[in-house]
Amino acid sequence: MGTINDRLKNSLALRVLLSTIVLSSGVIWLSGSILESRVSAGVKQVNLDAAINEARSTIVGARYRLILAKSASSSEIETLISEIVSSATTVGARASGRELVLLRGRLVNPIEKDFTTTSNLVDPASLPLEFRQQVRRDAELSWTYITIKYAGSLKVPAIAVGDIVSVPRSGAYEMYLLFPLTNQNKTLTLISRSIIIVDIALVFLIGLITWLVTRQVIRPVREAARVAEQFTSGDLNQRMQVTRQDEIATLGNSFNEMAESIQQQITRLENLSRVQQRFVSDVSHELRTPLTTLRMASEVIYSSRSNFDPQIARSAELLLGNIDRFERLLEDLLEVSRFDAEVAILEPVDFNLISLINKCVEDLELVAKENGTKIIFSPYTADLPINADVRRVERILRNLLNNAVDHADSKPIHIHIEYNENDVAVAVRDYGVGIDENSLLRVFDRFWRADPSRSRVRGGTGLGLSIALEDARLHNGELEVWGRPGHGAHFVLTLPRVAGNNIEARLIRLEPKDYSL
Repeated sequence: MGTINDRLKNSLALRVLLSTIVLSSGVIWLSGSILESRVSAGVKQVNLDAAINEARSTIVGARYRLILAKSASSSEIETLISEIVSSATTVGARASGRELVLLRGRLVNPIEKDFTTTSNLVDPASLPLEFRQQVRRDAELSWTYITIKYAGSLKVPAIAVGDIVSVPRSGAYEMYLLFPLTNQNKTLTLISRSIIIVDIALVFLIGLITWLVTRQVIRPVREAARVAEQFTSGDLNQRMQVTRQDEIATLGNSFNEMAESIQQQITRLENLSRVQQRFVSDVSHELRTPLTTLRMASEVIYSSRSNFDPQIARSAELLLGNIDRFERLLEDLLEVSRFDAEVAILEPVDFNLISLINKCVEDLELVAKENGTKIIFSPYTADLPINADVRRVERILRNLLNNAVDHADSKPIHIHIEYNENDVAVAVRDYGVGIDENSLLRVFDRFWRADPSRSRVRGGTGLGLSIALEDARLHNGELEVWGRPGHGAHFVLTLPRVAGNNIEARLIRLEPKDYSL
């Protein structure tokens, strides 16, 4: 059942074909039922009219012959009745001929002989009592549908037509002509079967026509979908084959023009990206040599600052600090160029994540103290082994903690950790200035800062969170952020415990509980 549903969902042609067959089957069945009903009614009416006319002719003839035998003896009348029965029926053809039944009525004078008779051993009980009463009551022919019962077990549906006749020397009799409906029922059965066969043939032909028409439309659409899929996967040279001049051909030409335009734009952007990556990489490398010289000179000057004028000594301190910031910016730019060039690789090793977090907290304690805040980390385990790139994980944690310290607004920072057999999650929560919802989508953008006018005394590069996100995704993990103005920010890092695996669960809720409460 699931496979059929999947095929219906994935195939427009199959849905159109099935819908057409179902709807056409309903219409054809309704039309066939109406046609069969009308034909059946017509056939029955024709047989009924023929039966009434034949019965009237037979009864009138019998009356005339009985009137002429008014002075005949009983034996002659009996012979005459036998002749009437013989001429009115087909002897031995019970299933297809007529039958005659002559029954004595109730309102008769006593007689010496009863001329009651039936042809071919027809059971008089085949005639319903209500119908017999109607024949005796009405002055005209009466008719009804009955079932003829023969001696034995044979039963045949029939039309019964009856009237009153007068038999000399005996009185009034009920004369019935019975017309078996065997041939009529065979005809109706043949008509019904023929209509069913025609209906099935029509449904098949409609289905075939629908399939052919749908195929002419669906094939180009499937071809377009195939070309689009290959185009999306990176084969930008794929194009639709246009061999017609109809609406589908117009679609194909438009698709090819769009593909050509997209290919040109992608090629241009790729060239621009390569130039940009090469420029960043080259500039970063070229600046390293003079920067090394500047660092050596600045360290010499900084080491002798006690001999300088206070203003010059302060300048030496600022020079060394900004050279450190410049070096960090170059390192970040080089790392970004590796991500852009897709040459960044993991170097996974086994290490204790708890120990790494404690190391990062210890290294940043002095900075946090200078900013009037405190980093709180109380793990419920001392040993949490994972397999990952320790350098990149440490960089993620340092970036998150540095960012929290910068925005903590002299309020404490909490680190929370959760883990299971497959995944591990680390959350960094501060209660500082927070982030408005419109800025959440840009937090991980390169060189973006929530407050462009914010003092850069500590010298953030604007690349830390962007690099942290790339490091997390390089592990098949994820880095998410929540924030509200005045309620601080909440960063959640989720990683697989074994590098190369995929994360299976988000262990820490992104929206912190203390905010929802």
